[in-house]
Amino acid sequence: MKKLRTGIMLAIGLGLSACGSIDTASRNIPLDVPQMVPAAPVVAVADYNIKVSRSLRVSEANMYYPMGDIVWRGDAMGDRHTQVARIFQDSLTRVQAKNEEGALPVVVDVELIRFHALTEKTRYTIGGVHSIAFNMTVRNPLTGDVIVPSHEVKANLRGYGGNRAITAERQGLTQKVRITQHLANVIEQELAAPGSTPEGVAELVAGLETAPRG
Repeated sequence: MKKLRTGIMLAIGLGLSACGSIDTASRNIPLDVPQMVPAAPVVAVADYNIKVSRSLRVSEANMYYPMGDIVWRGDAMGDRHTQVARIFQDSLTRVQAKNEEGALPVVVDVELIRFHALTEKTRYTIGGVHSIAFNMTVRNPLTGDVIVPSHEVKANLRGYGGNRAITAERQGLTQKVRITQHLANVIEQELAAPGSTPEGVAELVAGLETAPRG
């Protein structure tokens, strides 16, 4: 995956180098070939859409690994679909707050596939993994055209267990706090190295050439 992203960024950098009307920024990207650091496009989240389908199954079973698409205990009992959507909203808002002046605005579409956080039984014993996956699409804010095709993003995060979980809670590092920041980091990384297929690279370059600058 690291080599794939490196190749994608190199292709993007070369594609954009011929377009003088687009602002680019250099990033420290490790390449197999020395002294070939491409100019990567800096994008800004102009808007976003979050979809948490009601068809995703919610489980409230207090088991080590209950069957369900959504397993969430970080909020009081309630509408889990809405609660998870708000976590993604908070994460994207954090990414939006980091927008750089002059960056190329994009619209980010997120569609949840799985949000499997820890149950009480798991969290206060052995711990585990917050298993999170979603589809992400990047679009031109003016035309709505797809810049980066929909692709699955896996955002798994180690979940604390036992005494470590209790200590983290006392420090304010709840499941919700950790997951929200983690998702913000993952989305930000995806935007820094956009594109998941060779076809996506060509569409990204074409889309960014016509995208407005903020």
